[in-house]
Amino acid sequence: MGSLPKSLISETWVLILCVVVVALLLPLPASRSPSSSIYDHLRKQGLPIGLLPKGITDYSLNGTTGEFRVLLEQPCHAKFENQVLYDFNVSGFLSFGRIANLSGVSAQELFLWFPVKGIRVDVPSSGLIYFDVGVVDKQFSLSLFESPPDCTAVDPSDPNFNPAVQDTNHYSSSPSGSSSFENESLNLGYGVGRRSELRADS
Repeated sequence: MGSLPKSLISETWVLILCVVVVALLLPLPASRSPSSSIYDHLRKQGLPIGLLPKGITDYSLNGTTGEFRVLLEQPCHAKFENQVLYDFNVSGFLSFGRIANLSGVSAQELFLWFPVKGIRVDVPSSGLIYFDVGVVDKQFSLSLFESPPDCTAVDPSDPNFNPAVQDTNHYSSSPSGSSSFENESLNLGYGVGRRSELRADS
């Protein structure tokens, strides 16, 4: 059996080379990953995604400082061990295992609402998470926050779900000696129903 002509061998190698070059130049199919959400960022920082409710319409996050803001459809409340109230806007600073300078979230304790100023997970293996409500740190089980909760809309004028205005009766005496009850507004934190614009980071 005779050998192939050198010209045919050269043409074959040229054809193979062209195919390889074309294959290298063709773009690979892009593998699209779903757009990240604020829940994804919570998970990356070692925090449970159930800290924020369903119904988030938009969010912004500064990757350098960790400052974030989420926009909800409406003020709403969710039930864990206690009632937790979310305003139109929730903001804070996100870092690993911690949310600092939190605003827009209030927790109910003994029929009073207290602003949640921060949230932290000290030791993930402990299964515990702590809410800073100013006077004390409230301890909860991490299992309560495994998934974003359903959030029931609230009426901003409903005093039962308005942490900004809670009335307490104070007894006082007038100079004439007559007695009267005066209603004093107790400001416990972020006011429900105050909508502000969500600004994207530049």
